[in-house]
Amino acid sequence: MSKGIFIPATLPLTGKSRWSTIQKYSPVSRETFRKLSLKGRAPRPERMGIRCTYYDNQELHRWLKDPANYQSN
Repeated sequence: MSKGIFIPATLPLTGKSRWSTIQKYSPVSRETFRKLSLKGRAPRPERMGIRCTYYDNQELHRWLKDPANYQSN
């Protein structure tokens, strides 16, 4: 049994995910995603401490469905 980060086969519909889980499904790099997020063109991050950032899975699914036309709420 290996120890490490568990990455699900699909992105869960609910809950929160970190970039290490999202990157498998993202059509863009981490830096591009960060820039899009700052412009409201990708889901905004939720900070849980200084070094812990999560994203809402429902918003990620909305973005993944149509990245070009996504607008954050």
